[in-house]
Formats: sequence, structure tokens, C-alpha cells
Amino acid sequence: MAPMSSFETIQTSVEGAVATITIDRPKALNALNSQVLEEVVAAAEGFDADENIGAIVLTGSEKAFAAGADIKEMQTKSYPGIRMERMFEDWERLAKLETPLITAVSGYALGGGCEVAMLGDILLASESAKFGQPEITLGIIPGMGGTQRLTRAVGKYKAMDLILTGRTMDAEEAERSGLVSRVLPVEGFQKEVAKVAQKVAGMSQVATAAATKMVDAAYETTLTQGVATERDTFWALFATEDQSEGMDAFVNKRKPEWKNS
Repeated sequence: MAPMSSFETIQTSVEGAVATITIDRPKALNALNSQVLEEVVAAAEGFDADENIGAIVLTGSEKAFAAGADIKEMQTKSYPGIRMERMFEDWERLAKLETPLITAVSGYALGGGCEVAMLGDILLASESAKFGQPEITLGIIPGMGGTQRLTRAVGKYKAMDLILTGRTMDAEEAERSGLVSRVLPVEGFQKEVAKVAQKVAGMSQVATAAATKMVDAAYETTLTQGVATERDTFWALFATEDQSEGMDAFVNKRKPEWKNS
């Protein structure tokens, strides 16, 4: 990956076992162009490979997580060129991270911004957050998973409402609909996000990787297959040092010291 200092559209930081990636294109309301894609994915995969990192936070500014894909970059593109370049495809690499990914949304998360937010394992929203898929107003449809992940999160009829009208929904409606994990106050939002991330990062990395994999599998398999795979994974964790450590710590009423193995 590129050195962290060479990034131009994002900022990165590490505090303890938590890595934070902040989209930083303020003049464009953090619109997602190809450079943002390349840099976010490179940073995330770099942190994912770091055994010292137990959680990754992806966030934006107070005004906008990301106001959508960069329309100016897309405007001159045509078919089949856009297919040949596999536009947006690499965003899916975020869904394959083993390290839990927390997306933290304040302000606008529209179009591609909403779709990237949905790539997280936990989606935290400030009270100012606004979500939507307004691609229909441009004569197109969502192209980064919006028709698929939004429907799985909120159901067909809410997804159709948002996608076919292009309207936005606030944080309260998003939480009520099942899109958002929880809504946090605007004041101190990033500090509260950090607390959640630190909590996740303080768990066994073996267990968190297994848990995220199994929850993701719930979207891909039948209930019978999913429960069987979950049970196999549960059994397999009894071959790990962290299972022994966690249960011994519980029985002896002490804090576990994870080996992440």
C-alpha cells in the first residue's frame, strides 16, 4: 500500500488498537472519486493486515460522511468503457476485511456515501445524519450495492421508497428502519464512536473475525446452512488460545489477556 503520508484525499490515525480513516475532500463534500476509492481501500487493507489493529473506523466530516460519488468524474463516461474499467467494483474489498469495520456518519451520506456506509459491520450515525439513494434523479440507479444492501437492511418497501423517489431520511428514521446500529449525539460524536471502536478492538481478534464472517453469511445462505456453519465455527474456536483464556478469565473473575490466536 502507499505510505500513509502520501494520501491526498483521506487522513489516517491510530489510537491504541483502533485505526481511523477520515475522508477529507471538504470542498466537494467528500464526494467519492476514484482517488478516494483507491486510498480508502489501500489504507483499510493495510490496517487489516496489521495484527495490532482490532477495529477500523471509516468516517468523514461533521457536515458530510460522503455526499455521493463524484458526478463530475462520471459525467463524461460511457458504456462499454465504464464496464471495462469495473467502476466502483473495488469498494467491495471493504466488505472482505477480517478486522471489524465501523462506519461513522455525520451529515450527508447520499448515493455512494450511503452505499459505503453500508459496507461497515457497525453503522453509527450522529443525530445530524441524512441517508439517501438519489441516483434516480440522475437517470441511473445505485451502483455500489445500494439496491442490494439497503433492501436487506430496511426491506423492499422502504428501499423502493428511497430509491424510486430519491428522498433522504434522517438518523431517527434510519435507525427505526434498521439501517443504523445506533444514533449518537452530534456533540462528542467522534468520542462516542471511539468508545465503541475501542470496545470492539478490546475483544479477541479471532472471535471478532469469526463473528463478522458468520453474520455476513446470514445474507448468503439458508437458515439451515447458516446455523450449521455457525456451529462448526463455534466448535473450531475451542481449538484457540483465546477460548481457553476467555473462559478461564471468566471463571476466575479477571480480565482476559487475548493472544489473538
